[in-house]
Amino acid sequence: MKKESLLFAFTKTKSPVAYCILSIGMGTRDEDPKYNGLAHLTEHMLFKGTPKRSSVNISSTLEKVGGDLNAYTTKERIVLYSTTLKEDVKKAVSLIFELAFTSIFPEDELKKEKEVVYDEIITYQDSPSELLFDTFEADLFEGTPLGYSILGDKKTLEPITPGILAKNLKKYFVPGNMTFAVAGNFEEEQIRDIVSKELDKWYPEARLNGSYGKVPMTSRPFAHKSYDGKGEHKLTFLEGKKFDKCVDKKLRQAHCVVGCTAYPYYERKKKAALSLISNMLGGPASNSRLSLSLREKHALVYHIDASCVSYKDTGLFCIYFGCDKKYLDKCMKLMWKELDKFTAEALTPRVLSAAKKQMIGQLAIASDNAEAQSLTIGKSMLLTGDVTSLERIRKDIEDVTADQILEVSREIFQKNRMSRLVFY
Repeated sequence: MKKESLLFAFTKTKSPVAYCILSIGMGTRDEDPKYNGLAHLTEHMLFKGTPKRSSVNISSTLEKVGGDLNAYTTKERIVLYSTTLKEDVKKAVSLIFELAFTSIFPEDELKKEKEVVYDEIITYQDSPSELLFDTFEADLFEGTPLGYSILGDKKTLEPITPGILAKNLKKYFVPGNMTFAVAGNFEEEQIRDIVSKELDKWYPEARLNGSYGKVPMTSRPFAHKSYDGKGEHKLTFLEGKKFDKCVDKKLRQAHCVVGCTAYPYYERKKKAALSLISNMLGGPASNSRLSLSLREKHALVYHIDASCVSYKDTGLFCIYFGCDKKYLDKCMKLMWKELDKFTAEALTPRVLSAAKKQMIGQLAIASDNAEAQSLTIGKSMLLTGDVTSLERIRKDIEDVTADQILEVSREIFQKNRMSRLVFY
């Protein structure tokens, strides 16, 4: 009988600390809308018991040796990850697999955890800047699974039973829908042997696969449209809804997000160009163009940023800022002034070279963390069956040309594509 394959990747470090990351291909977009929030609730409930462990035992297993176990949910993934000393890595690997493959969902624990999630939803709704992004994405992707809220709400969480959680686990928590990444001071065969034996212990029908052969992409369920800057259809990503909404939240300032759909994960060259543009416009550095204009020159905002994210079959570009309500229109005009510069003419070689150098340096510094590297590797393997290394990301950025910057800017920065949401 052919064993089901689990993709495995290893990063060698010199640290005494080991990181283990299990990524599962189940997120909010995979939910039945009547059970919106199921993925996030599943993540919470993974810590509530197995046939061999109570919730208290689960939480203390790694803590007793100074380690940590955590998890999070996105639109496309649930991630379980641990941090321990290298000598305790076997304990961490075994615990992660035990939770992923044998979790049970006691009725009393489920009832309590729903109350915890309800409180989390209330806390989230009290943070306008965070709620703004969630609402914007829900409106932009309305009518598709990407529009679902990660947290769900009380109406959709209430009917979820232990049986529904168990069925969900059986469907998605299987080796063929997972990747396992480890970073630590091991020899590769040593850690591969540990992970392989623990996998066989908890799921005998599986085997590790360290060759990152391409796996089929998830089917693309959306109607796709795109533009080439002249109003003509060209690419294949979701067009998204168009809206301009202002919502009175009785706030002291206006919180604004402006954006549109963009490139999916597999569109590497375009995605790299848009990432570079976003960094130039509103990256973390104080010399980003939007920060220099709206904050330093005109003193209209305290914080402004631009970002882009990619999903399996589409993506998102957006700009966020908060300002005094009376300055909202002025901020919008200044924002568009900066965007229009990218669509008017190509960047000079000197400007493009400086932008690349800055972004590559930022990525290298941000990635000087074995846990962050492993999380990135787990995500890329799950979505593409391949490892997206820092070296490959760097090369993608270095390969961006001025003509590509101009082309991508003209595709994305069109006023007839941009939506806006304001909380004030």
